[in-house]
Amino acid sequence: MRIDDPELVRSEYATEAGLEGRRAAYRHAEGPDPRDMVFEAVAEVQPRRVLEVGCGPGELSARIQEELGCEVVAVDVSPRMVVLARGRGVEARAGDVQSLPFGDGSFDVAVAAWMLYHVPNLDLGVRELRRVIHPPGRLVAVTNGLDHMRELAELLDVSPMMRPATFRCEDAPAVLGRHFATVERRDAGGWVVFPDRAAAQAYVDATIVLSAGARQLPQFEGPLRVCRASCVLVART
Repeated sequence: MRIDDPELVRSEYATEAGLEGRRAAYRHAEGPDPRDMVFEAVAEVQPRRVLEVGCGPGELSARIQEELGCEVVAVDVSPRMVVLARGRGVEARAGDVQSLPFGDGSFDVAVAAWMLYHVPNLDLGVRELRRVIHPPGRLVAVTNGLDHMRELAELLDVSPMMRPATFRCEDAPAVLGRHFATVERRDAGGWVVFPDRAAAQAYVDATIVLSAGARQLPQFEGPLRVCRASCVLVART
């Protein structure tokens, strides 16, 4: 199982069910919110035009547009996500980060939140993002680290080989550094405290690399505290 398999990605994001199932877990999160950190990293440069790739349902694009008063264009490979983003008043279109339909230097900032690990040709995708950013501009990306949800993986006996192998917090700076002048990593670690087994199992069921084979968590009582290892990367041209 590879989470950069285009067929797997298309299937996973054909509807919002899996995404919303994973997001539900973060109601129980402790620590800094990576989404707020992304917004702050974008706001720092007072952009006029922002591109979000892998926009999902469009909440972040809509927030940037409304609160910063800038023009936002959103792109996603999933037609369903494009529909949802448009429903929030965002200019959204279907597209692939590996072949962006924009001219060189079209945007001041590009955002890629929890999506670059889905890109089959990662360097091509990052190179395309660099191409459409007008200097001095920046890419703001978000991903997870090796320890993200480690306790769940251990309970399920999920091999590290089945977990995302590209664009993790540990190796993402080097990937971006091949295309950008500087890369800053801003850690957004914390915890997710699942109140009970049912809440934890719901997250597992919604997560491709944990749910393969319909894995079931062992029975346990009370809350389960799980590491949340995320980071925001600010890559400057």
